[in-house]
Amino acid sequence: MKAYLVLDFTINDLPGFIPYIDAIPAHIERHGGRYIVRGVEPTIIEGDWTPQRLVILEFPDRASAEAFLGDPDIQDLFKVRHTTTTSRLVLVDGCI
Repeated sequence: MKAYLVLDFTINDLPGFIPYIDAIPAHIERHGGRYIVRGVEPTIIEGDWTPQRLVILEFPDRASAEAFLGDPDIQDLFKVRHTTTTSRLVLVDGCI
């Protein structure tokens, strides 16, 4: 069953965030992931959730998404994201 990482984020330091933008796609691909949505500004239709930018990544399964999140080679990149953005990240399983 496919799994999805959904990232809602606000960029606070664009120059500092650029190394993350440049490097993360190769790591996503290495774990079998692909972009479904890539850093777009969403249109709010209902409710009080006000995401600034969204990224949705699809992985073949939960294990691949968790391997991506736990990959020791990209922990420093995640630190870059944590220090240059305000972000919220969830992992969800697909239904098929």
